[in-house]
Amino acid sequence: MAVSAQKKRLGRSLASLIGEGAEEAGARADQQTVPLSALKASRFNPRRDFSDAQLDELASSIRERGLVQPLVVRPLAGGDRFEIVAGERRWRAAQRANLHEVPVVIRALSDQEAIEVAIIENVQREDLNAIEEGEGYHALMQGHGYTQEDLAKVIGKSRSHLANTLRLLKLPKSVQDLVRQGGLSAGHARALIGHPDAAAIAARIVKEGLTVRQVEALAQEESEKPKRKKAAGKDANTRAAESELHDALGLKVEIKSGRGERGELRIRYTSFDQFEDIRTRLMRRPR
Repeated sequence: MAVSAQKKRLGRSLASLIGEGAEEAGARADQQTVPLSALKASRFNPRRDFSDAQLDELASSIRERGLVQPLVVRPLAGGDRFEIVAGERRWRAAQRANLHEVPVVIRALSDQEAIEVAIIENVQREDLNAIEEGEGYHALMQGHGYTQEDLAKVIGKSRSHLANTLRLLKLPKSVQDLVRQGGLSAGHARALIGHPDAAAIAARIVKEGLTVRQVEALAQEESEKPKRKKAAGKDANTRAAESELHDALGLKVEIKSGRGERGELRIRYTSFDQFEDIRTRLMRRPR
């Protein structure tokens, strides 16, 4: 299916995907009641973690009010069994509530359509943790040719949110597991991206209950240690020269020694006016 067609379909709401466009999908939408034993979980569901407490709470609600919203399923080979596309949490809770059958909406969906519906359903309900969300986005981008800009538009999230969520997948597995389990928030995890000691700091966050701001400050402090260590290794003459130039220019100056008598002199400026001042001084001819 062309990417433009994917965007058009994904841009609609979940209700539209379930109840409309059946002819476009090449099948007839239908709703009926099926036994729980006729259903199986989908390998495309981005959600992997199901809280026992939340399942028990939902099961209690189902016992009181029944399962109001149907599951979305697709038929498996043989015709008497179905794979869950959207609603696995409700299916699991229904089992705990000792139901024997549940209402379903039957759709003939391809693998590609199944993963799209599953991701949209979970994102719209905010049922995914940040790692599961990132894995879902990654699956659509890698398997179906979506760009970050495409996905941001069709799922109703900002591009920065999408990019930040995908970046969480670069964290060590131990840190990702803490996010999955709820021990670490997405904000905490984002502050650790790219840090060489991310796993150690994550463990400290959980142990000491650090805030996101404290983690950001800690990560910054840890990342600057090698720089301070390197600066401390300079000889006294080099440090004195840096200090003299700093006093004369009012700017941060760094001297890097190379082989032999070679080296670099770096002057850091923070505004165009400062740059112009340095340039004027350097271009000034001696009298």
